[in-house]
Amino acid sequence: MQQEFASTLLESAVTELSRLPGIGRKTALRLALHILRQDEATGVALGEAIIDMRRGIRYCRECHNISETDVCPVCANEARDHSLICVVESIRDVMVIENTRQFDGVYHVLGGVISPVDGIGPDSLEIDSLVDRVRRGGVREVILALSATMEGETTNFYIFRRLAGTDVTVTQLARGVSVGNEIEYTDEVTLGRSLINRTPFADSLPAF
Repeated sequence: MQQEFASTLLESAVTELSRLPGIGRKTALRLALHILRQDEATGVALGEAIIDMRRGIRYCRECHNISETDVCPVCANEARDHSLICVVESIRDVMVIENTRQFDGVYHVLGGVISPVDGIGPDSLEIDSLVDRVRRGGVREVILALSATMEGETTNFYIFRRLAGTDVTVTQLARGVSVGNEIEYTDEVTLGRSLINRTPFADSLPAF
């Protein structure tokens, strides 16, 4: 049975907070009451920060990472190796890899992985734009840094096939990342070593 609130304003806040992943109505109520206990300036600052984030952040036209400008700081950095593209599933993966300080190339965020069960096909992801980046030239290597799951491996293979006939080398993370693991939950040391010791993707394909 849904809890009744004495205030429609509180109920509205709880409803919106409960839309967040992993937040039920009880937790949402606890958060809302905590905000109420703070001084007004603290609550207003929180609200304004969320509004500013939602209105001010966009996606990089090159790699699809979050950015406050049309081109993100990584893509705009001339000191980075733009001939080396690391393909990741999500924005969170970019943050994790950057924290390893073992990668000086640029990124390409797919926005997910191929998962027919969830209705996610290649056309739902930023794969065409990756192929376009490669075909424009100047790229020597594409690193497939997707999670070692069935969906990740399926996406890896699809991208490998799409890049066939180009001059780029396609590699993948070394198997320091365990099968079934998602990149964002892999510790930085293991992920850094997997980047450094990456292997040709073709070597992982079964021989027929």
